[in-house]
Amino acid sequence: MISGNEAVSVPHNVFAAVSFMLPVRVYYEDTDAAGMVYYANYLRFMERARTEWLRQLGFQQSRMVEEQGVAFVARSAAVDYLKPARLDDQLTIASRVIAVGRAQVTFEQHVLRATQTLASGVIRIACVDPARGRPCAMPADLLRLFQGLVEK
Repeated sequence: MISGNEAVSVPHNVFAAVSFMLPVRVYYEDTDAAGMVYYANYLRFMERARTEWLRQLGFQQSRMVEEQGVAFVARSAAVDYLKPARLDDQLTIASRVIAVGRAQVTFEQHVLRATQTLASGVIRIACVDPARGRPCAMPADLLRLFQGLVEK
């Protein structure tokens, strides 16, 4: 499933099949004193892509907290920064699910400028009960959906 920017060509070494793509523009606020995207902002771009993907799939995170008593938190992130993005660059955040457990999901994400990979990350997200601050199982419908997105 590709969303948001069907015209983007993804390098063959990124994914065989991209599950979700989100276009992102680099604004002045995203850059550091050297005029490059500040390293932590790549994580923000990846977060936006995961959030918009969930929204497109029918799962709004604020509703999940209110109606199901579950939320997602970052458990771990490993990011390789390969090339800098700069002010006004048009980027694409490519995302796919690579592993799913009862209480966590792992995403592989790439920040692209045209066909260049600028950053790559593996982000593990845990499902928690926000009232207790403890891990909990994902809602069954969301678990099935994520399991169906893992490439075999």
